[in-house]
Amino acid sequence: MSRMTPRHAVVDGLRVRYAQGGGTGPDALLLSPWPESVYAFDGVWDALSAHARLVALDLPGYGDSQVSQELQSPEAMAGFILRAVGALGLERPHVVGPDIGTSAVLFAGARDPQAFRSIVVGSGGVAVPVNVTGILKTWVEEPGTDQYRDLDPAALVDTVLGTIKDFTPAAHIRQDYVDSYRDGRFAESVKYVQQYPVQLPRLAELLPTITAPVRVVAGAEDPVVPAANARFIADRVPGSRVDLIDGAGHFCWEEQPAAYASLVADWWNTH
Repeated sequence: MSRMTPRHAVVDGLRVRYAQGGGTGPDALLLSPWPESVYAFDGVWDALSAHARLVALDLPGYGDSQVSQELQSPEAMAGFILRAVGALGLERPHVVGPDIGTSAVLFAGARDPQAFRSIVVGSGGVAVPVNVTGILKTWVEEPGTDQYRDLDPAALVDTVLGTIKDFTPAAHIRQDYVDSYRDGRFAESVKYVQQYPVQLPRLAELLPTITAPVRVVAGAEDPVVPAANARFIADRVPGSRVDLIDGAGHFCWEEQPAAYASLVADWWNTH
């Protein structure tokens, strides 16, 4: 059974879900990937708890956090993340934002250079022109989202989890992922990545202004977000570093949790 015990709070007028863990040490904010939830960090929770006081957060519209039409873009979500840091009582935290969190965290880091002690991102589209493949490319390029309102979330989640080698989540975690995207919530979440063609060029211009230490961690065999996205960040953010986990795909935090946690903890300890 997971040691994570999620609860809810109101942040910026929205009901959001988060989990706390760890003991002494600096604060660390973990932003759940899509289409998963805070439980995506279950496999790295204990390892990271030894290095920081953890807060894992479902961003609005993801996991079990309230949907907000106004926040369904990376740039808007960046503002929410900065406001959530204060609302959750975090003091200049390390931030880990894989997948959809990548672009939002980088926007936030450019907007407030003092907000984060360090940044770990990866497995998220940032390159210009947009460089994603497979089903993610389809979602980005679709003209709308109505076609996804009746999508079976269980089929979606099982398809996604089926791409993770040698990994079967606990039944309650799989069910949480399914419940997170019921009742049209998945269709709403697609709107976020559909903003990539408009917003990623703006982010590219801001990357050289980021001063927080940035480490990009991604799977070397990611089938939907090619490694070129990781190198795009490294080529533009001063002093950043890229680590591609051999043999891992898109969901490297679940596929190779020991390697992922080691890279994150090393970055925290270095900064």
